[in-house]
Amino acid sequence: MPLTFTADPAITPTLRDGILDVWADVTNAGGAVGFVAPVTTEDIRPALLRQFTDMAEGRSRLVVGHDEDGRLAATAFLTRNTHPLMTHWIWLYTVMVHPRHQGKGHGRDLLAEAERTACAMEGVEAIRLGCRGGLGLERFYASCGYKEVGRVPDAIRVAPGDDRDDVIMLLTLS
Repeated sequence: MPLTFTADPAITPTLRDGILDVWADVTNAGGAVGFVAPVTTEDIRPALLRQFTDMAEGRSRLVVGHDEDGRLAATAFLTRNTHPLMTHWIWLYTVMVHPRHQGKGHGRDLLAEAERTACAMEGVEAIRLGCRGGLGLERFYASCGYKEVGRVPDAIRVAPGDDRDDVIMLLTLS
């Protein structure tokens, strides 16, 4: 079943809790979304509240996907670049598909919806994202049209002795 995507949904307690649950479940399943397992929703809550503040101030947008049962299944944040010389591209953050929905093409669908949302944003010509090396994420993003444009070796310390590359990916919008 395909997911139903919505850009800029109303922030309700149900949505907030759904995002926290997805974020924790993705992290605890080994996903590279800003935290290292094990985490709880309370560990993640401050980061989500910062995203909500950015949204309320017009700096960020949210794309969500719900499954056929109405449960939150996927999220991505599109954040405007605040540097005055770089406002023609945006950041894509916290791209997540719940583990129970992975392997079904929903990640590609989420990226396509994020691209559609970005195309509707005035003056936006590209989407940039960073991903953690060593997990094959750069191959996935490349298969969705993103191009690797930079790599900082060992920039992400997952644990002592476990450093990963910070891979920079770019999608030019047409």
